Amino acid sequence: MTLDSRGRIADRTAMRELQWAPGQPLNIREHRGLIVVSADKQGVFKVTKYGFVRLPAVVRQWCGLAAGDRVFIVAEPASNRLVVHPPAKLDEMIGQAHDAVFGGEHE
Repeated sequence: MTLDSRGRIADRTAMRELQWAPGQPLNIREHRGLIVVSADKQGVFKVTKYGFVRLPAVVRQWCGLAAGDRVFIVAEPASNRLVVHPPAKLDEMIGQAHDAVFGGEHE
């Protein structure tokens, strides 16, 4: 998934899985390098009228995201949240997985 210049996440599949409709209040926070978006009646953010989640500039800055960056998103319907994995976090996780498998010896 690629972020546009306004920080929109336009993944219809994830939105259908979460059953979030336009206007759904959201809480958006950073947690250990990931962006966690959750449905929250008291949330100050909302699903846009076109059904997108928009990551505000300050949130994108927390994780060093820019327009055109590719992110990996995971919809977690049981927890009613969307987790956004920025490129730096993906690199870290893949590195850790390779270290665990190859013992730090990358071929």
